[in-house]
Amino acid sequence: MKLSARNIFKGKVVDVTVGPVNSRVLVDIGGGNVVTSVVTAGAVEDLAIAVGDEVSVVIKSSDVMLAK
Repeated sequence: MKLSARNIFKGKVVDVTVGPVNSRVLVDIGGGNVVTSVVTAGAVEDLAIAVGDEVSVVIKSSDVMLAK
């Protein structure tokens, strides 16, 4: 599969919290960095995502906002 996104990081799933609609997946990409992804519960089920799995984190976003 080819993607247009250029921000792709390999990592290991360190936590999965499945909710009724959305799920939170934490992925350790090394160097003390953990990426949090919120995806549908169906996506976690379809991809059979579990702790310990090797995954690719694909980031494609036109906006990243922070507020304090």
